[in-house]
Amino acid sequence: MVDFHQNGNIATMHNLRTRSLQDMTYELETFGQTRKVTLILPCLYSELETDAMPNILAELSKVTYLHRIIIGLDRATEEEFRKARTFFEGLGQNHIVIWNDSPRMKALEKRLASLGLAPSEQGKGKNVWTSIGYLIGCQDSAVMAIHDCDILTYTNEMLARLIYPVANPTFPYQVAKGYYARIGNDKLNGRVTRLLVSPLLIALKRVVGDRDYLDYLRSFRYPLSGEFAMRTSILPDLRIPSDWGLEIGVLSEAWRNLAPKAVCQVEIADAYDHKHQSLSPEDAALGLNRMSVDICKAIFRKLAADGTVFTNNVFRTLKATYYRSALDLLEAYYSDAQMNGLKVDRHSEEASIELFAENIMRAGQTFLENPHETPFIPTWNRVHAADPEFLNDMHLAAAADAEEYA
Repeated sequence: MVDFHQNGNIATMHNLRTRSLQDMTYELETFGQTRKVTLILPCLYSELETDAMPNILAELSKVTYLHRIIIGLDRATEEEFRKARTFFEGLGQNHIVIWNDSPRMKALEKRLASLGLAPSEQGKGKNVWTSIGYLIGCQDSAVMAIHDCDILTYTNEMLARLIYPVANPTFPYQVAKGYYARIGNDKLNGRVTRLLVSPLLIALKRVVGDRDYLDYLRSFRYPLSGEFAMRTSILPDLRIPSDWGLEIGVLSEAWRNLAPKAVCQVEIADAYDHKHQSLSPEDAALGLNRMSVDICKAIFRKLAADGTVFTNNVFRTLKATYYRSALDLLEAYYSDAQMNGLKVDRHSEEASIELFAENIMRAGQTFLENPHETPFIPTWNRVHAADPEFLNDMHLAAAADAEEYA
């Protein structure tokens, strides 16, 4: 995807194929001497048994500039936690596996619940939030990176390119968002970005008018990517969504807390493939069905916080405008795929658009009926204010789990 286009809202770091990984790695090692880098891996135990994780582990074992790796492990029994610790012994870096389902971690969660500060639901958002809390408690890293654990096409060059913009002390960027072409098995993937987010942002601009926030989101080539890096100074005040709106929520937090010039996107791979969620049209609580509703709500909440007024009539108009915009974009994607020898199932894509259109209305109705809904997990600054010993106790719990179940 070689080009050098800048959209004017956020900086885009392209891969112009003019620099070797070895050269970039040497520079990251130099940065790491004074600006330590920590990688967070939020994962399910089931992901350790996939084809993706062994390759990710092998690639990470080659990385020399990481100070620490924090693995947040969800949905694991005691026996599976032991197996996970053995699995990650292949990492040469300092690392810890946090068993989020351990009795000690559950006791800490109850402690937060007694203060009204516990995450409202389980999932990736809570996993990331817990791992960030552990990192804040370490007090020794300047840069944090996160990526998913189901990437089938993973290479350590992806990590180097993701980290570089925020690790370089001469750059102004506080947040870097990864992007790539969603291509795999001769198919054009990335349905939620292509068929929901992009046409929804176009439709919102037509219905509610120009908003700087909409221009900001439209600047990202892949806003739903799970790969981003940040300078750790912004973490204590970061509000993490607990639902499927995590990626949009993090971008919204960057918009709230930082100037646009402190945010960039970086091309980290020519192609990217990972585990694909099913559409789940029969169950609104699963797959892309639920994800699409949570993403819509995240965008609506942010626009409302910036002064946009939503009504039932607005959402009805938005649904119709979205539907037309999505079909127009589908035509462009279909032509692009055909020209490049890729497959696009137009029937299933139009079925996805129809479901997403209905979910825009459903998300809007939920938003109007629950104006006080706050799916964000409290910031770590707030947790520390309410319970100053919590972060230290979480460190002790993670260390005790590692020792007891060795």
